[in-house]
Amino acid sequence: MSTPASEGKVRLDKWLWAARFYKTRSLSSDEIDKGRVTVNGQVAKPSREVKPGDVLELRSGPVQRTVVVRALSGVRGPAPVAALLYDETAESLARRQDQAEQRRLAPEPALALQQGRPTKRDRRDMQQLSGRGQWNQRWSASVDDE
Repeated sequence: MSTPASEGKVRLDKWLWAARFYKTRSLSSDEIDKGRVTVNGQVAKPSREVKPGDVLELRSGPVQRTVVVRALSGVRGPAPVAALLYDETAESLARRQDQAEQRRLAPEPALALQQGRPTKRDRRDMQQLSGRGQWNQRWSASVDDE
């Protein structure tokens, strides 16, 4: 799976991009610079070369993964081909499944909130419930003789 031009040498940021862990190469480089990716237990630089057999620990959002490099590629291909570049450890798979189950059972409360200001319809519904939005009682602009 290695590219002929790479001669067995692929940068870490390029490999993470080719293995489809990050959407762009610059995102993978940023994550490495933030210390969220380690190679064989050591913090790495984006220019570090990976070799088959290296153990990578990477974090993407709340998900922590441990993978073993199986093949090298500096070219981003389809997802089935990218999945052949690494093997995820059994502990990592179990940990990810446990985290997914915990997120399913106890979702983040902030995710249930609606973002931003209420819409015009939301505001009218709230006023209708509070009894203040009685448009039908006075529907014209004329002054009433009350």
